[in-house]
Amino acid sequence: MPPEARALSGRVEGDTHRLWLRVYYEDTDAGGIVYHANYLRYAERARTEMLRLIEVGQAALMADSGLVFAVKDCAVDYRSPARLDDLLEVRTRLIALGRAQLTAEQRIVAVGGGRAGEGRECAVLKVRVCCLNRAGQPSRMPPAIADALKPLCASRE
Repeated sequence: MPPEARALSGRVEGDTHRLWLRVYYEDTDAGGIVYHANYLRYAERARTEMLRLIEVGQAALMADSGLVFAVKDCAVDYRSPARLDDLLEVRTRLIALGRAQLTAEQRIVAVGGGRAGEGRECAVLKVRVCCLNRAGQPSRMPPAIADALKPLCASRE
């Protein structure tokens, strides 16, 4: 991956992946506040870019092995609204890693721009993602992917 493209995927610091996003007009309601469903989109982008950084391409995974990652459940705690022009940082940590699933904690924090105070948590998500086969049944993650994810897991021993 070229360095320019790699920069778009954020970066990993310790066991935390960090991705920065700007809030655009299209993300907000008439009052300039981020629409609640967009926090799910921001979190999904961050998980995708985290996988991209560890060289797990989801399209290649599907084409080569017929496996996909799908959200099994998600809890969102909306804490403070993000607003038009805010710069957001999505901080993703894996808190559990199993054979066929992983659980991520994702914090969406306003870090600048707009009218938001720096460091203000906008939303905290706990997301469980499963690896599924072509039939939609849970399937063990390929060992190479599980091994690549282990350094990102906060509960590793």
